Amino acid sequence: MTNQHPITPPPELVQRWGNDSTMSGVPYEQHIANRASQWGADQELEACCEYMQHEDFHIRGFATELRAARRPKTPSLKEQLLQKLEHIRDVADKYRSTQNAIDDLRETLEALDD
Repeated sequence: MTNQHPITPPPELVQRWGNDSTMSGVPYEQHIANRASQWGADQELEACCEYMQHEDFHIRGFATELRAARRPKTPSLKEQLLQKLEHIRDVADKYRSTQNAIDDLRETLEALDD
């Protein structure tokens, strides 16, 4: 009998990952490694959150904040588009600011004697 690490995926799960690997578009070994590392990280995060709740950290919401920080949700399409729009606005503001500075310099230069 081997001494197994506490965060070891069950054989059925590894088998399922192996079966799913044909649809992932990445090599079998890489697919298994990716899934296993994510699964292990999820197990560790949940163990930390459970510990924090057990140790009365839940009063301050640390477990919820930790989970949200370490497993952020992918922004929705609307959120992604709003972020892109904000970026465009920032670039436009910088452009406008640069244009204003150029115009000010031009006026100053034109006002100088040759």
